[in-house]
Amino acid sequence: MKESGLKRLGMYFHIPFCVKKCLYCDFLSAPADEATKKGYMEALCEETAGSALKYKKYGVETIFLGGGTPSVVPVEWVEGLISVIREHYHMEQCSEVTMEVNPGTVSPQALERYKMAGVNRLSIGLQSSHNEELAVLGRVHTWEQFMETYQAARDVGFDNINVDLMSALPGQTLSRYRETLENVVALTPSPEHISAYGLILEEGTPFYVNYEKGCLAVPDEDTDRVMYHETKRFLEKMGYHRYEISNFAREGYECRHNCGYWQREEYVGFGIGAASLIENVRFQNSSDLKHYLQEPMGCGQGFHVLNRREQMEEFMFLGLRMTEGVSLEVFQKLFGCTMESVYGDVIQKNRQEGLLEIFSGSRTDEDCVRLALTEFGIDVSNYVMAQFLLS
Repeated sequence: MKESGLKRLGMYFHIPFCVKKCLYCDFLSAPADEATKKGYMEALCEETAGSALKYKKYGVETIFLGGGTPSVVPVEWVEGLISVIREHYHMEQCSEVTMEVNPGTVSPQALERYKMAGVNRLSIGLQSSHNEELAVLGRVHTWEQFMETYQAARDVGFDNINVDLMSALPGQTLSRYRETLENVVALTPSPEHISAYGLILEEGTPFYVNYEKGCLAVPDEDTDRVMYHETKRFLEKMGYHRYEISNFAREGYECRHNCGYWQREEYVGFGIGAASLIENVRFQNSSDLKHYLQEPMGCGQGFHVLNRREQMEEFMFLGLRMTEGVSLEVFQKLFGCTMESVYGDVIQKNRQEGLLEIFSGSRTDEDCVRLALTEFGIDVSNYVMAQFLLS
């Protein structure tokens, strides 16, 4: 609880529109006409205002406008949404308002208006600094357009910018990927935060279909891991620390909103498909756009009260994504038993295999004893985390 007595809350707003669907993307997003976008943003504002009473005991700490590409809707609609949030929610403690933008979809004037509306962190989708790789991905922008957007954001005063990158692209070599890392860090000033993910071939995407047909050549798993380790090596050399498996930041610029997900803090999602975690209840809005436009206040579904076992599982496999790992003391405080009594065999086995380690100290509490993935454990993180499922 904050001194004000309000509980902490993160807010996510899903804006599912984009210029064109990328060939690897399985997100809930698609192009749409202006009438659909307008109707959706009106429904989003209606849902946001109409839900306020349910969250009157919360103070908003972080806001994240994601998608899709939120910058494809007119800037005044984004301003209107933020105004609705300010009008209906406690925002005194809100220190991070992130908005995703894509190069080529946002003007300097729009960036200035976003900042004046309260957005103080941008997440710019780049993926690669090589135009031929961007074309292969189906991206609608070039490296030159990214640089224009990045410079415009700096010019209007944004001092907290994330850049999204992707490795293991079709035909990508280690040297070409390293050039992307070098080009991004060479920006002036360099980004405060970099998210670097390996390409995942998601079922149902054009990439997946072509891969199954043998028409898409992607780097093998060993090359993918070499690229990952090069990311860590290079970015740490350049002053970034890895605080989550795929996220790197300069000190003090970790994404607080996303840290809330991994630390199981409470959050509420608005818009189609948006997920929430409130008082150990997980629920999600319908993904049906037509349903949402007709009844934005009646789209919540899949309400699931997490039992004690499920809360323990989430504490472990979400928290282990962070390089600081999970606290043994916090586990005992939350669940009234030691981590050893529940997961002793799993922890011992994975420590013996060099996948987990126990250490003392963190950036927030030097006396805290924590369990974390080793470098080897990060390489096989899915294998390790699956072992913490108790069912």
